Amino acid sequence: MPAILRLRQLLRERSVRLGDFTLASGRRSNFYIDARLTTMSGEGQTLVGEVCHGAILDAGWNPEFVGGMTLGADPIAYAIANHATRTGFTLDAFTVRKQPKGHGTGRQIEGGLPAGARVVVIEDSVTTGGSLLRALEVIAGHGAVVLGVLALVDREEGGAARLAEAGYDFRPVLTATDLL
Repeated sequence: MPAILRLRQLLRERSVRLGDFTLASGRRSNFYIDARLTTMSGEGQTLVGEVCHGAILDAGWNPEFVGGMTLGADPIAYAIANHATRTGFTLDAFTVRKQPKGHGTGRQIEGGLPAGARVVVIEDSVTTGGSLLRALEVIAGHGAVVLGVLALVDREEGGAARLAEAGYDFRPVLTATDLL
C-alpha cells in the first residue's frame, strides 16, 4: 500500500474522533483530529517522514530546517528530518515555544535555527490558521526565510485562504474531506 494511503488510514483509525468539540480557534466542531496519536506512533513517524518529505520535494522547496509550534509540529518535523537524513538530504528540525524560555538563554526557538536559514513551517492540523500565523510571526522575527507551510491536515475551515492572504505558500498533505 502506498505510504500516503496507509497514513490516511492510520489517521482515520487513531486520530479522528466524532462528537462535540471546542477547537483551539474557539470554534465548535462535530469532529476532532488529534494527529499526535498518529505522529507519535512508530508507524506514524515512518509514514509521516516519508510522505511529508516527499511533499516538500514535490513543492520544490529546498529547506535547511523544518519546524513549527510545539507540540503538534514537533513529531512531524523530527520525522521529516530523520527521513530526509536517511535518504541523503541535509535537513534539521526546530521548535517554536509558545513563550520565550524564562531562564537560561531565554530563547523562543529551539534547535539551533540561525537567522537567514531557509525553512518550511510545519503544522499538524490547520483550522483558521491563527496559531500557525503566530508561529510564522516568531519565525520571521527570528530572521528565517519561510519557503512554505506544510500541514499534515487542513480542516478546510478557512486557514488555507488566510495563509494565502498573508503571502504564504500553503500545502496540506491531507484534508478533513480525505479523513471523514
